[in-house]
Amino acid sequence: MEKNAQIKRNKRVAKRPGAPGLDSETWDPTSGRRPPRAFFEAPPELVAPRLLGKVLAHFTPAGVLAGRIVEVEAYLGPHNDPPDPAAHTHRGPTPRNLVLFGPAGHAYVYVIYGRYFCMNFSCEKEGQAGGVLLRALEPLAGADGASLVQMARNRGLAPVNHVSGRLACQLTSGPGRLCQALGITRQAHNGLDLLDPASPLQVLDDGYMVSEVLVTARIGIKHAVDWPMRFALPGHHCVSGPRSLTGHRVPVE
Repeated sequence: MEKNAQIKRNKRVAKRPGAPGLDSETWDPTSGRRPPRAFFEAPPELVAPRLLGKVLAHFTPAGVLAGRIVEVEAYLGPHNDPPDPAAHTHRGPTPRNLVLFGPAGHAYVYVIYGRYFCMNFSCEKEGQAGGVLLRALEPLAGADGASLVQMARNRGLAPVNHVSGRLACQLTSGPGRLCQALGITRQAHNGLDLLDPASPLQVLDDGYMVSEVLVTARIGIKHAVDWPMRFALPGHHCVSGPRSLTGHRVPVE
């Protein structure tokens, strides 16, 4: 299989790149629409860059907690040749990873270090078990700022109504942080359909435009460390990992 992801999409124009000190974006939860199921039924290395700029929204009794997706990693299913040794599914289905072997567009939430949660989106047709790991979000504020206060509270940070680039990184930069900020757990959210209008956890497209993506090797893993399957918005202040990490920019056509 060709490991260099081919990214050819409809040409878009960037709305605004993230930058240090940039205020959090005010977001209207009614502005987005759910993508079709076919969006997630493609291979994960193609789904991953398409997800950049989309919004992950958690509808809670206290309000909507949401973030714009700015960094993801693709993990290939066991049917690939060679299989992806860094994927949770490389040895086949287990009670832990069964969601990834199901229909596309569902949340796979798992525990790390016995206390933190991370989340993948299932990809490809049922049984093929591709996945995309969410690595970083840009936190989005509602009109009254209450969502940011709740995210900060979930992270154990001092409540604020104003989020600068530095604090945004503390809220949702990193797979464990973003789940904590949005209040996502395996017990409550594993297996949820992200495309169901009744689901408390949804992926939404609000028309945010992306012109290019940064492609690098995946980080924080021990196997297939050179596979270029990490995708991020170039220069965005919420992207996780070392700032010295190099890669190449790919235009979205």
